[in-house]
Amino acid sequence: MEYQYPIDYHWSTDEIVDVIKFYEAVEKAYEKGIPRDELMNIYRRFKEIVPSKAEEKTLCGEFEEISGYSSYRAIKKAKEAEPGDRIIIK
Repeated sequence: MEYQYPIDYHWSTDEIVDVIKFYEAVEKAYEKGIPRDELMNIYRRFKEIVPSKAEEKTLCGEFEEISGYSSYRAIKKAKEAEPGDRIIIK
């Protein structure tokens, strides 16, 4: 990708890696699809690092602004899907 992911430099290296995995999972949902369970597991880890709704909204808003991909739409679709489904956003 030709952009930088929004991160907090106070996070540990492992936390930064896991947050980037979340952004990459959202990209996958748009580009080729991702298993629902994989996306939800990655999202749960993201929420451990970013428990605040306000901070999540800020980071995801910045990510959508630079990438065009809505993590809100990806997670909403994943929550509505059945276990084992594949999440693809058109």
